[in-house]
Amino acid sequence: MLFNTFEFGFFFAFVLAGYAALPHRAQNRMLLLASYLFYAAWDWRFCGLLAFSTALDYAVALRIAGTSDPAHRRGWMTVSLVTNLSVLGAFKYVGFFAESFHDLAALFGVSLPGFVFNVVLPIGISFYTFQTLGYTLDVYRRHIEPIRDRLDYALYVSS
Repeated sequence: MLFNTFEFGFFFAFVLAGYAALPHRAQNRMLLLASYLFYAAWDWRFCGLLAFSTALDYAVALRIAGTSDPAHRRGWMTVSLVTNLSVLGAFKYVGFFAESFHDLAALFGVSLPGFVFNVVLPIGISFYTFQTLGYTLDVYRRHIEPIRDRLDYALYVSS
């Protein structure tokens, strides 16, 4: 759904009207649903990835804030960094590295069967990955307290 289409105009008008008609708590639920619907309009399969990233850093931030042991705090921060950057790296670079490995093998006379990694890069993956990482880092550094409400945090990530 592109921003310059009638489809988006209708979607936006529906969301705006719903937002104006609902009380605050219901507004947040409706905005979260609208955010996921908008994301799903591009490719619904990646909504799970967005939800996974949201759930991971929500839980990690609570774990970090729940302990004063520096080793545990660092360990949870490492879990977030490694997981998020691995997912991001896999989507962004797996095709590049596979193709480079294939070309390198050919330089040494090794013929590998032709394979193509046609990995679709999810829209906004870098943005929401670094947004959740930044949030977790802020909790780790004690710049902010973690958000306790799952809905509020999910809306923060998906908006």
